[in-house]
Amino acid sequence: MSITLRQPVRAGFKAWLFYRPEPATQVGPHAAQPQGERPEPWWKVMCLTGLDYFSTLGYQPGIAFLAAGLLSPIATVILVLLTLLGALPVYRRVAEESPHGQGSIAMLERLLPFWRGKLFVLALLGFALTDFIVTTTLSAADASVHLIENPHAPTFLDGHQMLITLTMLALLGAVFLKGFSEAIGIALVLVTSYLALNLVVMVAAAAHVVEHGHLVTDWSSALTQQHGNVFVMVAVALTLFPKLALGLSGFETGVAVMPHVRGAVDDRPRRPAVRIRNTKKLLTTAAIIMSCYLLCSSLLTTVLIPADEFEAGGKANGRALAFLAHTYLGESFGTVYDVSTIAILWFAGASAMAGMLNLIPRYLPRYGMSPEWAGAVRPLVLVLTAVGFLITWIFDANVDAQGGAYATGVLVLITSAAVAVTLAARKARQRFQTILFGVVALVFVYTTVVNVAERPDGVKIGACFIAAIILVSLLSRVVRAFELRTLDIEYDAKAERFIRDCSRRALRLVANEPGSRDVEEYRDKLRQITDDHDLADTSDLVFVEVTVKDYSDFEGALQVRGAVMHGHYRVLTLEAPSVPNALAALVLDLRNKTGVRPHIYFEWTEGSPVAQLLKFLLFGAGEVAPVTREVLRRAEPDRGRRPHLHAG
Repeated sequence: MSITLRQPVRAGFKAWLFYRPEPATQVGPHAAQPQGERPEPWWKVMCLTGLDYFSTLGYQPGIAFLAAGLLSPIATVILVLLTLLGALPVYRRVAEESPHGQGSIAMLERLLPFWRGKLFVLALLGFALTDFIVTTTLSAADASVHLIENPHAPTFLDGHQMLITLTMLALLGAVFLKGFSEAIGIALVLVTSYLALNLVVMVAAAAHVVEHGHLVTDWSSALTQQHGNVFVMVAVALTLFPKLALGLSGFETGVAVMPHVRGAVDDRPRRPAVRIRNTKKLLTTAAIIMSCYLLCSSLLTTVLIPADEFEAGGKANGRALAFLAHTYLGESFGTVYDVSTIAILWFAGASAMAGMLNLIPRYLPRYGMSPEWAGAVRPLVLVLTAVGFLITWIFDANVDAQGGAYATGVLVLITSAAVAVTLAARKARQRFQTILFGVVALVFVYTTVVNVAERPDGVKIGACFIAAIILVSLLSRVVRAFELRTLDIEYDAKAERFIRDCSRRALRLVANEPGSRDVEEYRDKLRQITDDHDLADTSDLVFVEVTVKDYSDFEGALQVRGAVMHGHYRVLTLEAPSVPNALAALVLDLRNKTGVRPHIYFEWTEGSPVAQLLKFLLFGAGEVAPVTREVLRRAEPDRGRRPHLHAG
């Protein structure tokens, strides 16, 4: 039987703002598919992921040249090898371990119990939000650059990149306030057209390189003059490729969208083999396509574009491939290319926004660490849009300046995934895989450390997100501490029989903290309750014992089991994150179930009230009687229907 709280009735604007079409009542592997959504073929879902992944072609070549100069193609080769031999195997394993879109964060959450796991997840969420929000702001900033730099753009747009970027972010927020649907269909059109146009640009640029063969020779000669032999070039490129980490984005999103990937009708719910296999196809195909485009774009832009054009104010700054499109295919084609680039960059923000709207409710409500309004989409959209405005203002809508923050978020998530799959392989006693993933994890740790050392903006932004999330989460946990926090209650046959027999007269429960559970414990408890409350007849009393299993959890389902102890004492046992909240939920459910207002008897707890309250907030126990009463008072305002509570 489910526990349903009375929600205030809203009308007008508040009703629209806080509307929840289908409140989530399940999390984890058995969560139901959202209403109105159906799984799609993996190649269509790949386009949804590609909004973030493939759109980086709009700015990646330019950022790569600024980071590595003439070594950009060699550093890109190293990046591609790391993608295909490192990130791809890691996330193929993540898809196996979390086939319902939980991602590597959930894998690590399972390894750390209690509050350590929760705080660790909150820290990773901080970096995940850094990744997603900076994806939104960086993409919008680059879209504004493509708009302003187009020769046919109105001249009054010059000098207003900040305003244009903020407008794009506002429009993106408006899309989600209106309601976001059919994203996969839109993504399919944008991604296929964008990749096709890029292919045309690269073929035209490659034809020019073939026609003017000295370009490659000039580039290689300049490299040799600058760095000497090939071994030195590779060694230097190994130190520079972490700056190209933007090209690794998209893998975490690829796993997050797994619930949208079509499997088979006979897939097992816990481990859908066909969905896992199709997701692996998605990840592999996307990685191969992106690797080819990265290699070609890096070489062509390095060989064909003068170095000064990549600098701030240059025509190739943040739009290297667009520069080639205008140069070798004319202004008309270049404008079409710019429109396609602007569209996919802007909609890449939509992909990131959708990721955040799915990621935040996946964890924080389970921990009790989100305000009540965070369960509604529209208030969350407003908050995330406002944060996007702030990040855009801090970085002055500059694409290059945001690269460090974006790369940090991407690298921290990939590093956490590599560590997670290493530990999973070790737990499964797969020695070869453990060594392989361990090496990959070390490479990503190195890459992350180098990136943070050289561009600390990302870790600063991530730290701000982490601090904000932890602060808001802990405050929310305290504010929501007196909710029922119970999703569902189920009774076994013996518990049902106890309730049915006792409720014929009066349903009387005795709250008992389980100890040794010997006959003396129940006898002493019964004597104490009888003396304190002057009970003449104790034949229909039922003991209730709540065991706190994981006090860091916030909500969950209750399994109530009946037992007869020592041949005489009837006992209802259950496990919950918090004793008072579970007892309040139980007596309210019994009232609804039987039509009888239950009586529940407590013994006052000795000790400081402040210490007992802190014990309740942190460990789910403490002073049970007054907290249970407060939970009941908030859940049932009508005193005439509220269960009776006795303490002595």
